[in-house]
Amino acid sequence: MTTHVLLTGAGGFVGSHVLRHLMVNTNWTVVAPVTFRHKGVPKRLASALETNPEWWDRVDVVYGDLTAPIDPVTADRFGDVRFILNVASESHVDRSIEQPGPFIDNNVRLMTNVLDYARQVRPEVFLQMSTDEVYGPAPDDYEHREWDTIAPSNPYSASKAAQEAICFTYWRTYGVPVVITNTMNIIGEQQDREKFLPKTMRALLRGEAATVHVSPEGRPGSRFYLHARNLADAWLWLCRNHEPQQYGTYDRPSRFHVVGEREVDNIEMVHLLARFMGTGEPKLDLVDFHSSRPGHDLRYGLDGSKLAAAGWAAPLSLDVSLATTVAWTLRHPEWLGLTAAEVAA
Repeated sequence: MTTHVLLTGAGGFVGSHVLRHLMVNTNWTVVAPVTFRHKGVPKRLASALETNPEWWDRVDVVYGDLTAPIDPVTADRFGDVRFILNVASESHVDRSIEQPGPFIDNNVRLMTNVLDYARQVRPEVFLQMSTDEVYGPAPDDYEHREWDTIAPSNPYSASKAAQEAICFTYWRTYGVPVVITNTMNIIGEQQDREKFLPKTMRALLRGEAATVHVSPEGRPGSRFYLHARNLADAWLWLCRNHEPQQYGTYDRPSRFHVVGEREVDNIEMVHLLARFMGTGEPKLDLVDFHSSRPGHDLRYGLDGSKLAAAGWAAPLSLDVSLATTVAWTLRHPEWLGLTAAEVAA
């Protein structure tokens, strides 16, 4: 029997990687509602399907604005869904600070509508993508554990915390089989150029100083960087191996942290990128994040031991992740807003 998956956000950076991973590693059929009104890019879907035409029979791209209730005609198009993988969300902190109202409204509305659909079709698993940022900044040498106190610092992380809270209520009230995953800063091919890695790569290629936010004392921020394909692999593992916790037996839904290999401060990351790109010693522009980026956190940390103990291991190391991302991006400089001639220079 064919396994049907509803994947939201398939035109986005992370969602497109999840789609490719499912196509390569399963025989499942994926329905992908898209609008491309936010950060979804048609080219991400087009490049996947044009280079793998055999996937067309297993991918159904449907126009569907998830900030509106899912209508019966669209729901019929989705078919008999076994897994719901919810990636869709606005995700850029700076934009959430500039326009908090529409940003939060978008993320809350789409969350509620997808969960309303889920309580009707009753999938086996409802995977919700969340973020390390819901916990707020992590003190030095501390890694947040599942179900630590939620203390978001900015409108983006607040909107993701709100999504988690809505998931919790649908899990408890309606029995939706929610599994929440919190992830670190995600990297990979075809990432929006507003994010740290592509912004830094662009600066290095143009011979410009790479901006790194630091504390007033000059200490750089740090992250556990995770390739998008590692997240996709963790989600597929959870679909195949984890039975979601049910209310009554448990007092809260399943939650797992999907964590990068090791902590890297952002100055080190600039140097790693310069090494993989072969651009020489990088120039740095160190900026006080307290004054320039209110609402941002200097350090995040997640404890990934729970998922590791359950049996999942990331397939891609950090070095492989960076080497693959850099090599692909240099072959496709349009994703940095550059031409091949600018890269060659």
